[in-house]
Amino acid sequence: MIADILSLSILIPFSPTHLRALVVFAIATVGLFTAAGLYGPRLHLSFLDDLPTLASRVLIAVALVAGVTALRHTENTVNTVESLLRSAALAILLLVGGRMVTYLCIRLARKNGRVGHRAVLVGSGPIAADLAQALSRDPVYGLRPVGYLDEPGDENDPGIGLRRIGDVTELARVLDLHRATVIVVADPNVPEDLFADVLEASIGRTHHVFVVPRMRRFPVRHRLRDHIGAIPVVRVRPPELDGWRWRLKRTFDVFLSTIAVIMLSPVLLACAAAVRLEGGPGVLFRQVRVGRYGVHFEVLKFRSMRPRDEADSQTTWSIAQDDRVGPVGRFLRRTSLDELPQLWNILRGDMTIVGPRPERPHFVAEFSAAHPHYARRHRVPVGLTGLAQVSGLRGDTPISDRARFDNFYIENWSLWLDMKIIVRTLTEVLTAGGR
Repeated sequence: MIADILSLSILIPFSPTHLRALVVFAIATVGLFTAAGLYGPRLHLSFLDDLPTLASRVLIAVALVAGVTALRHTENTVNTVESLLRSAALAILLLVGGRMVTYLCIRLARKNGRVGHRAVLVGSGPIAADLAQALSRDPVYGLRPVGYLDEPGDENDPGIGLRRIGDVTELARVLDLHRATVIVVADPNVPEDLFADVLEASIGRTHHVFVVPRMRRFPVRHRLRDHIGAIPVVRVRPPELDGWRWRLKRTFDVFLSTIAVIMLSPVLLACAAAVRLEGGPGVLFRQVRVGRYGVHFEVLKFRSMRPRDEADSQTTWSIAQDDRVGPVGRFLRRTSLDELPQLWNILRGDMTIVGPRPERPHFVAEFSAAHPHYARRHRVPVGLTGLAQVSGLRGDTPISDRARFDNFYIENWSLWLDMKIIVRTLTEVLTAGGR
């Protein structure tokens, strides 16, 4: 990225006429390169492979800046745009030259051993052997294998050419012992679920994971696709569950919930009055739920039914046709208006707007025992709405399906995914698509 910024910035001081246009061009180009994944860590570096992507993104940036320039300069438009395009063309030549020099320097540094990462190979079959040979033969990938992990076997496997340094379950220990920062997975001889748990417990932000796809004969287009020799590998990124994007999510939660409380205050008052008229005192219903990291908190809802007692409230699964739900409660549930007091939970930090729905401790324990991956949904804050809910998984639906959707949301989380879920939630509320 630094080389691209320097290449695109060199001409800016010498083109005062197009100062702002060239600055916008540089920012747009770097942004488009970032979106295309050109700044991610890669094993195989080839300028010719990247050239089509580079060219298409640069042309988009040029077209954007030239179009805006043409609209802003109604007088002598042709000369202005031509002058800008000449400056952009020089910047592109500098960009291409800078990229070529950067790639050459990285490849030379890797080949000479000045730059590289210690790697652990997981697996000992034919694919692992081919990978070991490719990395030994061609150091330009920047990986130095320290050994391999798999089921017990010969200490020095002549087929793979590396020393066996432990079982797959010892991955975390081996990474620390050998100070390895890269994991390359090539069909280890262990059950997939077992290895997934080991890998998840072992990797941190400093560990890069590359996996050889099992269906190698059928190539799949993937933005994180890479290769070692002729063997395709896909870079696996564990979900980032904190950092600046999650702080931005929290800021968005506070802003949006504050606006919602202000704008929906008449609706909140109307719901409270209706609940009071139908059920008497006790407009709000408080119930202990399980939040992020298993922390308990009190969730707030408009009361839509009367539990027989406190134990009944904590351990009885409510159903759609419960005879304790009156007309007002049924309407509030169907439109999801009974959930609106949870805006206060969001402001307090107990919840977020979009996330896995919180559940009662009794059922969390029950579901966690029955479904091995259920507890993993507590890696993030619980939410007012979630992907499982807008996908129709609410009420009497399989818990395993809900857990799968919740974990899919966590592992593919983005601010844009949150926006899509919010839009779908609003659609369901407006069309009364709730319970």
